[in-house]
Amino acid sequence: MKKKEFVEVSNYPVYYIDLATMMKKRDISKNHLCRLTGLAYSALQRYYKSELKRVDLDVISRICAALDCEISDVLKKN
Repeated sequence: MKKKEFVEVSNYPVYYIDLATMMKKRDISKNHLCRLTGLAYSALQRYYKSELKRVDLDVISRICAALDCEISDVLKKN
């Protein structure tokens, strides 16, 4: 049985969450977005500041539904 070879990926794009742009466009505050999505303020704040290692797709889906936007409107690539 042959061993699988792994290729190290060193140059890859870094993605970040940009809620501020859509929130401003929709005129929605963080508190209002918390109520619409059912997220705790501290959880939303981590998404707002893009201080995440991993994203929860359910959370992103709720945020996009509340902001009436597509995931590509809030998930950006550096």
